[in-house]
Amino acid sequence: MVCFPNCKINLGLFVTARRSDGYHDLATVFYPLTPVHFSPGREAAGINENDPVLNDVLEVAPATTGTAQLHMSGLPVSGDKNDNLVWKAYTLLQRHHGDKVPPLDIYLHKATPMGAGLGGGSADGAYMLQLLNDQCGLGLTREELAAYALQLGSDCPFFIYNTPQYATGRGEVMEPVSIDLSAYRIKVICPGIHVSTRDAFAQITPRPAPFALRQISTLPIAEWRHHILNDFEKTVFAIHPQIAAIKQQLYDEGALYASMTGTGSAVYGIFENAIM
Repeated sequence: MVCFPNCKINLGLFVTARRSDGYHDLATVFYPLTPVHFSPGREAAGINENDPVLNDVLEVAPATTGTAQLHMSGLPVSGDKNDNLVWKAYTLLQRHHGDKVPPLDIYLHKATPMGAGLGGGSADGAYMLQLLNDQCGLGLTREELAAYALQLGSDCPFFIYNTPQYATGRGEVMEPVSIDLSAYRIKVICPGIHVSTRDAFAQITPRPAPFALRQISTLPIAEWRHHILNDFEKTVFAIHPQIAAIKQQLYDEGALYASMTGTGSAVYGIFENAIM
């Protein structure tokens, strides 16, 4: 059984408060990226620009050795296997559902760059939960899958729903938001710079959100640049001015709106539906 985890962008990202548990409260809109959004001229470090979209590939099959294995290809994945969200999703459901989740060969092909703010790892973990639910006949509801996904990471539940969501809290409190960018082209540029999420948060001064992002659909996209911001851009751009230059490049190319996504380093531009 095969699936193709997609990535996401943040439409606005405000850090609104520092929490007593060490996390921060956020306000953002998560928007899933699918092939319809991309132009043929998309650029991404380490990605074949002829690929239609930044999708990973995830497959599970009965284990040939009787022992579960995680096989990885594509872009290199750093860290221990036990820290990979795909593996964590597998062990989480196996722990809770026992023999219903048998040993599997798990194949993960990475195409979404890591440390870019595109949520590729979170998507892999969430898709793995759904894949196991289907493969093993667990019968879990979307809400139950989202609860498991939250144990993997704050933004993992978004990929269970995989529709535009206004998110608050750590990013796990979501409500659907009515916005459709399928009539536009989205160009994503990944400069291959790893931005530490921990360091990005450490330099943020929380503030009330200057714009109510749940109302994003009421504002013309051409006006977003004056109201919808990513709070991490100020500090990240100061450390990595080349990322700021990419954002300006997108505006110079005619983007209606351009922004860094997440804590970076990927930057996207939203263009009228025309070949770029």
